[in-house]
Amino acid sequence: MNRLAAFAREFDARLAGYLEPVGEAPAKLVEAMRFSALAPGKRIRPYLTVRCCELVGGAREAAWPVAAAVECIHAFSLIHDDLPAMDDDDMRRGRPSCHKQFGEAIAILAGDGLSVLAFELLGRYVSDPTLAARLVVELAGGTGWAGMIGGQLRDIEGESEPPSVALVRYVHECKTAALFSAASRMGAIVGKGTNPEVERVGRYGRELGLAFQIADDLLDVTGKGTKVGKRVGKDEVSRKQTFPRCVGVEASRAEAGRAVETAIGQLDPFGERAEDLRELARFVVSREI
Repeated sequence: MNRLAAFAREFDARLAGYLEPVGEAPAKLVEAMRFSALAPGKRIRPYLTVRCCELVGGAREAAWPVAAAVECIHAFSLIHDDLPAMDDDDMRRGRPSCHKQFGEAIAILAGDGLSVLAFELLGRYVSDPTLAARLVVELAGGTGWAGMIGGQLRDIEGESEPPSVALVRYVHECKTAALFSAASRMGAIVGKGTNPEVERVGRYGRELGLAFQIADDLLDVTGKGTKVGKRVGKDEVSRKQTFPRCVGVEASRAEAGRAVETAIGQLDPFGERAEDLRELARFVVSREI
């Protein structure tokens, strides 16, 4: 998807600036945080933030720090996800995981640092205090005990439970889709969209996130590690709750397709202005990485 790739290049330059420490900070901690946050990635979540801001008539410039905050949370989650106590992955995005590069202690602190930096960015760069508070609540909701972190806990617990479509759906909606939804909603909020617009893009993001995670499940079964950039086949070894494990590959593809169509349907009121977001929804289930 060419537009997403062009956005990623522009965003990475912006993100690097936000990752320059304000005041003194230990050099090794800064290095580890930048190593993970600036690792090559698709940048789908910040793309959602910036594009949903523009979609409701907001200024692109206003969305950059909000998008950076979202990506800091995502990077934090990847660092902690890869730890031996969690998913125990040595590779991420085609290079060593943060804990393999810097050691477990520094990796944990780097993840902690990125999670706190996310909220610092919102407080520092969003000048309207009411708007900043609303964005903080959205990001915390997508990240916290009823969002990504809660989903991670049930993901771990699910390894010792029998396959369950209800459980895997819960895990995916919390661990992945909640942050996709928050990223989209935050874009519409900083763009000063109407409440119906915020709700619509939030539902779009949630269904997109579900489709994205099902596609990830499928890549773990059908993908090649050299393309995916991390170890594949580990979900089955770890007895993870995934759609392919519960319903098989073909039914999983059908479920991802259903989520994509539901996501696209939420964009109807935006007309041609949302065509790239429709294209993004189709891309997430056809990608090989």
